[in-house]
Amino acid sequence: MSTRLDKRFAKLKAEGRSAFVTFITACDPDFDGSFEVLKGLPAAGADVIELGMPFTDPMADGPAIQASSQRALKAGATMHKTLELVTRFRKDDHDTPIVLMGYYNPIYHMGVDKFLAAAKGAGVDGLIVVDLPPEEDDELCEPAMKAGLNFIRLATPTTDDRRLPAVLANTSGFVYYVSINGITGSASPQARDVAAAVARIKRHTSLPVAVGFGIRTPEQAAAIARAADGAVVGSAIVDAIAQELDSAGKLKSTGAAKVLALVSDLARGVHNARATAAE
Repeated sequence: MSTRLDKRFAKLKAEGRSAFVTFITACDPDFDGSFEVLKGLPAAGADVIELGMPFTDPMADGPAIQASSQRALKAGATMHKTLELVTRFRKDDHDTPIVLMGYYNPIYHMGVDKFLAAAKGAGVDGLIVVDLPPEEDDELCEPAMKAGLNFIRLATPTTDDRRLPAVLANTSGFVYYVSINGITGSASPQARDVAAAVARIKRHTSLPVAVGFGIRTPEQAAAIARAADGAVVGSAIVDAIAQELDSAGKLKSTGAAKVLALVSDLARGVHNARATAAE
């Protein structure tokens, strides 16, 4: 069965352009502020949305996303509220894919079967769970697939050709290539290195490859979009949210509009990348 992710990447491929994938943390800075940004992302140019599941110990994330998780948890974020954001989003948007990204602990705490049923019911399309290796596919990956959710794997510069088949075995939707070694937002990827890595991954899979970590400007996003099927931006957007908070930690009245203006700039970089390259 074709999922929203399959349809979106197929549509973009037919149009000859890369996907712009955005990341925000659910309930950052609170439920209402988060929803205001979330609902505006598609019109600002987001093709796929990654929604972070707040967690107390996001060890693969840099300071910006760690801080966003802390803000969300302080505001009372729970898995139920994260899924409620998706449910509310789906009332007006039935097409934009939403992928929940984060760590296994909150899912395990809720219970895998209960979580998968609730996620599917809310309108979630896929999962990226950064701390579950392929060797533990029976924990979540296989049940998620049976529930009709895409399970998206991470590949990194240290994922060699011997390891790639295991990483890709049950992957669907797309492959997320982490373009740098280290935590999110810590450095900027080099387009030439990314192009070589994407080509290597594509020798093992027909899935789209989206590239993330370290993309902060429209120019960087465009360079990655020319080398891959998608460019993922997280820390820059999360930073923009942090800069638009008032003294009480709430999103300012103009905050969402300013965050979405940044998203629009980044989206133009991605969406115009191949047209510019062809000129």
